[in-house]
Amino acid sequence: MIQLISAPSEIGAGTRGASLGYEAMKIASLHVDPTFFKRHKPEVVETANNLLFEHVDNPYGKRIKGVVKMYRRIAAIVAETMDDGDFPLIITGDHSNAGGTIAGISQANPDQRLGVVWIDAHSDLHSPYTSPSGNVHGMPLATAIHEDNLESAINEVRGTALTSWNQMKGGHQRVKPEDIVFIALRSSEDPELHLIDKYNMAVHRTEAVREKGVRAVYEAA
Repeated sequence: MIQLISAPSEIGAGTRGASLGYEAMKIASLHVDPTFFKRHKPEVVETANNLLFEHVDNPYGKRIKGVVKMYRRIAAIVAETMDDGDFPLIITGDHSNAGGTIAGISQANPDQRLGVVWIDAHSDLHSPYTSPSGNVHGMPLATAIHEDNLESAINEVRGTALTSWNQMKGGHQRVKPEDIVFIALRSSEDPELHLIDKYNMAVHRTEAVREKGVRAVYEAA
């Protein structure tokens, strides 16, 4: 059975509005299947969006302590859902929450090899060491592959930012880099390209999707 999970957290992003997605989808569903959200009642994850009104104290990992909380909360409910034999469908805010989702799947399947199909314009492989913005929504895949990318470091990370970053990565690699497939990628920065090349990660860029078609890219992935 599908279990909807609503986690409208947007503290990892640099612009606002991602938390509004779930309610917008509910409104849009009235024109397609008005009973969907009645049949699939969500588990709602408490957010830390109150931190949006607080001073940012970690320039290389903005609101990162709150993101750690979201990782733990999302991971716990995803793992519990899968342990119950249900399929978790997470509708969330910014991309930092994907790291918590992957952590939960890994927690529920500790002995299995996981794969990630990342459909996004951006590769989200930064770490606090490499991020020019400090926005944590650009870091979830780096936590999944347990990668600091010190070869590309431009920032010196210490204190609570370092502690929180290590908590997000956890004690082990959740996904092998070779088990990630990027689809519709069109914008990556040099530190991210370094990791893509280092691990020979599979990439289907936007122009390739347009040229080959979705079915060909799907079959390749």
